[in-house]
Amino acid sequence: MLVLEEKIYFWLFIIIPLIILIFVGMLLWKKRAQQKFAEPDLLAKLSPNKSTFKAWVKLILLLLGFSCLIMALVNPKIGSKMETVKRSGVDIVFAMDVSKSMLAEDIAPNRLEKSKQLVTQIINNLASDRIGIIAYAGSAFPQLPITTDYGSAKLFLQSMNTDMVSSQGTAINEAIELAKTYYNDDSQTNRILFLISDGEDHGGNLEDIAEEAADNGIRIFTIGVGLEKGGPIPIKRNGVTQQYKKDNNGETVITKLNKETLKEIAEETDGEYIDGSNTKQVTEKVTEILQNIEKADFETKQFADYKDQFQWFLGFGILFIVLEVFLLERKTSWVKRLNLFNEKKEDDV
Repeated sequence: MLVLEEKIYFWLFIIIPLIILIFVGMLLWKKRAQQKFAEPDLLAKLSPNKSTFKAWVKLILLLLGFSCLIMALVNPKIGSKMETVKRSGVDIVFAMDVSKSMLAEDIAPNRLEKSKQLVTQIINNLASDRIGIIAYAGSAFPQLPITTDYGSAKLFLQSMNTDMVSSQGTAINEAIELAKTYYNDDSQTNRILFLISDGEDHGGNLEDIAEEAADNGIRIFTIGVGLEKGGPIPIKRNGVTQQYKKDNNGETVITKLNKETLKEIAEETDGEYIDGSNTKQVTEKVTEILQNIEKADFETKQFADYKDQFQWFLGFGILFIVLEVFLLERKTSWVKRLNLFNEKKEDDV
């Protein structure tokens, strides 16, 4: 496994295009100065050993040298040893509603962004639990399998949007069905599903699906995002609202939070409905729920020993810069004899 210790030094790569611009500028300046000084034929006679391509070779060596030195500062590390670590926790799956109704701004900044905030804060308060993420709208698909890598989970979470699923709607039943496949049957961990949605369901058959989830040992806690009075669904372009979604009769669609559906799902699996309006209250409630659930031991493999790799980049960086310094811009005799760049004229042969 590769780890970059000091990613901030990647900003130093801004130096590379600056060096190229300076180099090109110097070439143009030299060319204009030489044109003022003498004709090309006369210049060729005055400096017959001047190489035209070595300046570019020196530039490449300089760029390689700087790039390697920057990578040395970044200090890549490679995991060289795997060890099995015993953890105690529960398996948690977050099923995120990414249907268009989640763009409604009845709760700031909108329902989807609020959902991301809620899940991010919940993850920040976790310690050793395993988590997975599902995205669903008209259909459901896995976003992140069960893992203990919270950093990756938050990255996947932030990339979620309403264009991820082409079929629109809110198929909560498919999300629950998919969640059942996330849990390892060989593991005896408690299974928790957090369903984050506005409750607008178009999948049907929810009671049977929730009952099956309960039979599989899955407790579903639903988090309602939005307001019961509802709000329109904005259609934006470049972040600016152009219009609001309309139905077949040309009327503006008002999407409302459906608490009842979410409460029924939670009650069917011995779970609980949570109002998602206040991030702090949701986080505290979830923490309380998880503290009261019995933890189970499970094993995970992770890299325990990382070895620094900066010395390789430092060595090559110094080598490239030394070569650049000692490489002269005059023609090399054996290369000149090969006439690789057709520099000899017919009357010189």
